Amino acid sequence: MKVSGAEIVVESLKKEGVTHIFGYPGGVVLNLFDYLYDAKDIKLILTRHEQGATHMADGYARSSGKVGVALVTSGPGATNTVTGIATAAMDSIPIVVLTGQVPTMLIGNDAFQEADIVGITRPCTKYNYLVKNIDDLAPTIREAFHIASSGRPGPVLIDLPKDISAGTGNFNWPEKIQIRSYNPTVEGNRKMIEKAVDEIAKSKKPVIIAGGGVILSNASDELRELAELTQVPVITTLMGIGSFPSVHPLSLGMPGMHGTYYANMAIQDSDLIVAVGMRFDDRVTGKISAFAPHATIVHIDIDPTSIRKNVHVDIPIVGDSKNILTTLNQIVRTQQKTQWTEIRKAWLKQLDDWKQLKPMSYKYSDTVIKPQYVIEKLYEATGGDAIITTEVGQNQMWAAQFFKFDKPRTFLTSGGLGTMGYGFPAAIGAQVANPDKTVIDIAGDGSIQMNIQELATAVVYELPVKVAILNNRYLGMVRQWQEMFFNERYSHSNLNVVPDFVKVAEAYSAVGLRAEKPSDVEPVIREALKTKKPVFMDFVIDWKEKVFPMVPAGAAIDQMIFDEEEPKKEKETKKLKAVK
Repeated sequence: MKVSGAEIVVESLKKEGVTHIFGYPGGVVLNLFDYLYDAKDIKLILTRHEQGATHMADGYARSSGKVGVALVTSGPGATNTVTGIATAAMDSIPIVVLTGQVPTMLIGNDAFQEADIVGITRPCTKYNYLVKNIDDLAPTIREAFHIASSGRPGPVLIDLPKDISAGTGNFNWPEKIQIRSYNPTVEGNRKMIEKAVDEIAKSKKPVIIAGGGVILSNASDELRELAELTQVPVITTLMGIGSFPSVHPLSLGMPGMHGTYYANMAIQDSDLIVAVGMRFDDRVTGKISAFAPHATIVHIDIDPTSIRKNVHVDIPIVGDSKNILTTLNQIVRTQQKTQWTEIRKAWLKQLDDWKQLKPMSYKYSDTVIKPQYVIEKLYEATGGDAIITTEVGQNQMWAAQFFKFDKPRTFLTSGGLGTMGYGFPAAIGAQVANPDKTVIDIAGDGSIQMNIQELATAVVYELPVKVAILNNRYLGMVRQWQEMFFNERYSHSNLNVVPDFVKVAEAYSAVGLRAEKPSDVEPVIREALKTKKPVFMDFVIDWKEKVFPMVPAGAAIDQMIFDEEEPKKEKETKKLKAVK
């Protein structure tokens, strides 16, 4: 019996276990929305912008481990998803985006609301499809979910012409998927794994750098076991935060441009780096030629193209992080336990000394609100039991530095693309996936305005997302660079007119709260957390506060700035030398 294309799409999504779709209707997808009208097993969350839909699908996926789904119309509806798709691609997040398309006979005719979304998104999707035969619908959806969630995860787009979703055809659901040209390696090479164990055994100054791949492969337990068995300290990249407990004695925090002093020093002084599910991006490595000059590098990653892409690797191991760490641990357990403790004593003592010398800190004020203080109080109020999303910029770095994350899938941030406007819709998606969890978006006053319209989505679906706005009236990170490196010429970083966020929240029938002095911070947070509605918390912070430590562009990661006066002192020294 033939069925409609719309029915094939929705029933295929059900077979993939989809319970929520984030979307926005339009002409060419009305057949799909009409079928969803009576669907009982799938709930469509109506967003207020298609970019919001893709970020919600992304936040849903990151926090749940499932594939997120977005559904939008053709033309501008489809092109509005591009930023969200690119965000997911850079961070290897599994989402499937269904876009409407004009009827197949009109494709290429510049029809109303036509856009070549397959061509547009080819550089930022893992794969994409234009369905031209209705009988291919179900197999395409089956393939799309398989590709999105396997290997190195990523976004997949399916473009659906109107005549395909409105027509009738056969529901050909394949129970198994085999794609001849797509067979990711998941088991690591045994000899390479044994070599890695040998290097760990003889190393005196080893570190593990854990990235987002550890979280994506659900390998956090295996990572912790390896660290504790071998007494190797763990550094977590921005995307790897939560993969290893922040409060663990072996934790060194985040590396790179705004990483901890002791993480960066450990990398530069190490004789072995075991990199797991990370890609040595520029914010981690700093000046490549000066990165980890004494270290042998073991690189574990499921994507072979990520290995040796940015740094030289001595022992490459291609495969799934969980599988490889499991094998590593099996081999390590056969070694003498006492050897690990003895060989690491001096190294761990050195790391403790660095922690004491330059801990993560800031100068507290009892007259103006320091953003770091807000983050600390959010952590104390939640006990760390919360899902934190961020926007991008100073707010993102302060959240990474001062909130302690002990579980995976609790820190959601745009790491690779650095997307302003990501955090709020991602928080909504995370709240949909985790209805009983506290979800907080840590935002800047610039970033929150990028997708502020999604407050309506949170209100309509009664999603009690909390937003902590660190309001400094500037594009904070841009202003920081302008102050430090552009002679305080604040070219277009002053936002001038910032809305009254309390009134904005109230206009959407949400709750707005404001803190203007340090003594207001805790009461505002307590009130927000007990409120069963979406809340905007407007924290009026010190507008001149900066993110430290900081590695200037082009410098090695051990060349950190800890004080805003350092660049000024350096300039004065250069002037004196020039005069002499």
